[in-house]
Amino acid sequence: MSPLLRSGLLVAALMFAASAAAVALRPTHKLADAGPKVDLEAMIPKQFGDWRIDTSIAPVLPAPDVQAKLDKIYNQTLARTYVNSRGQRVMLSIAYSGDQKGTTQVHLPEVCYPAQGFQINKAILGQIAIENGVLPVKHLIATLNNRIEPITYWITVGDEIVNVGLKRKLTQIKYGITGKVPDGILVRASSIDRDDKNAFALQESFLREMIASMKSTDRVKLAGQREY
Repeated sequence: MSPLLRSGLLVAALMFAASAAAVALRPTHKLADAGPKVDLEAMIPKQFGDWRIDTSIAPVLPAPDVQAKLDKIYNQTLARTYVNSRGQRVMLSIAYSGDQKGTTQVHLPEVCYPAQGFQINKAILGQIAIENGVLPVKHLIATLNNRIEPITYWITVGDEIVNVGLKRKLTQIKYGITGKVPDGILVRASSIDRDDKNAFALQESFLREMIASMKSTDRVKLAGQREY
């Protein structure tokens, strides 16, 4: 049996087991109700290190139909643009969902950006060194006409970083068979830059400083509890 076939059968078996267990367990215990309430506006500092919110840029609000869809998926969203003393800008977007099952799962940038007309030209896994270890992230390059937007993001489900589709599904299954409904956070930083290496380095520095400036409990919620 080939490794690929063996892996496929394992996933199928796990999904079947989860489906069978779901009938009996029917996960109803939301982790979001057990821990501290998430407040993205208060959680993310408005100023840290050499970064501050760029008040010269007005947030672009989604169309009413798009906003209605977002409201069904997310409990909270946060969108800010930060600028440093050198005039470099990073766009930060964070979305929180208290219920990571069914249609309420956070949407990947690989899905959201193409839906807005972008093309995803590169997708690679990366890491950011933070105080308690290494934070796994994913890098994308999205393009729309002459706009080139390198992106760094990660997704937290419960207390785990799940940037790969298979791990995300297995994590949801793990919680499901224990009767728990995990919450989830999508953290995305991007900038307009034709030099993707420069953009990713800038985003890494920005995100590292942002995480370091947060309260310890908020860091756990945003970047997971585990040593990476």
